[in-house]
Amino acid sequence: MSRSDEAASTTVPVRLGERSYEITVSEGGWEALPARLKAAMERTWAGRGCRKALILTDDNVAGLPFPDRVRSALESLGIEATTAVVPHGEASKGLTTAATLYEKLVAMAADRHTLVVAVGGGVIGDLGGFVASTFARGLPLLMVPTTLLAQVDSSVGGKVGVNLPKVKNIVGAFHQPVAVWIDVETLNDLPERELRCGLAEVVKHGVILDAPFFAELEADVDDILARRPASLRRIVARSCEIKADVVSKDEREETGLRAVLNFGHTIGHAVEATAGYGGAFQHGEAVAVGMVAESRLAERLGWVDAEFTARLVRLLERFGLPTSIVGLDPDALLESMARDKKNKGGRIRLVLPRRMGEVELTDAASVDDLRSLLVDLCRSDA
Repeated sequence: MSRSDEAASTTVPVRLGERSYEITVSEGGWEALPARLKAAMERTWAGRGCRKALILTDDNVAGLPFPDRVRSALESLGIEATTAVVPHGEASKGLTTAATLYEKLVAMAADRHTLVVAVGGGVIGDLGGFVASTFARGLPLLMVPTTLLAQVDSSVGGKVGVNLPKVKNIVGAFHQPVAVWIDVETLNDLPERELRCGLAEVVKHGVILDAPFFAELEADVDDILARRPASLRRIVARSCEIKADVVSKDEREETGLRAVLNFGHTIGHAVEATAGYGGAFQHGEAVAVGMVAESRLAERLGWVDAEFTARLVRLLERFGLPTSIVGLDPDALLESMARDKKNKGGRIRLVLPRRMGEVELTDAASVDDLRSLLVDLCRSDA
């Protein structure tokens, strides 16, 4: 296959008026990046004057070829690039690291036309996006996600932010990129656990809005886990299409539609916080157990039957993802859920399934319902 072969490249538009941009999902084809980036930059006031860029990556990705490929693309456009490398992991996604990057931009004599390029996983995308959104009241941003989780989720939609010690993603903003460049070849170097974590978000997209896509995942497990390029391009592109459609209709979570993307996340974020960031549960794993827990809650409310949850559990387990939260403290989980950003009027709100392909944001479950569910789930696999 030729690297310029358009059959190996899919373009997904994110329609947001003057903030619209395109997601490119390709296999290789890096020679097309300069032209794609130039076109994206020229659509914006800040991009048209760009002469400098900060490439942000972490110490896991810095040794791979992708940051250098980005640098080459920038230099071919006459843009001088400076690279900043931060330690990998959630510990870097905080205000302390952001402050060091602000100082880096000051040292570069950055102005409002300086491009920030986030090359890495979700931590790098969130951190780089947050810095871009806040320095000089907003810099242009290019997302180059290198993990499946970032490709199908955090790089799309403009939500950027950093953590405080006890609350994840609580300090943040909406800041849309000028473009997203996704190369599924980056997944060849991805550790197995990281690939599986990304698949949790892929499964989520099927549950919330696309029942046929969920069935397609069930039929394609082996090829996906074998990292067949065509399968990876398909699931990444479809996930981006689903998320882009939601974001285009509810960019800033004002109508409630975008909340559907949080299925599995209310309990999942609580699992992450309770277990400790960087601990037993990575984000995708926490989302997987969160989806199962929230599906079991929907069962208790009479919204779905036991077979719905069993089907979800089977697919997650085939992808090698956890489906149990045995051993965690239910009171700690409930306390963490009480701090969730979706809550309203002191009531915990969750996204729960109605049927495959349809979910609903609700506060129908009482605190007692939630406590009972969490007690059961933390002491058994039932």
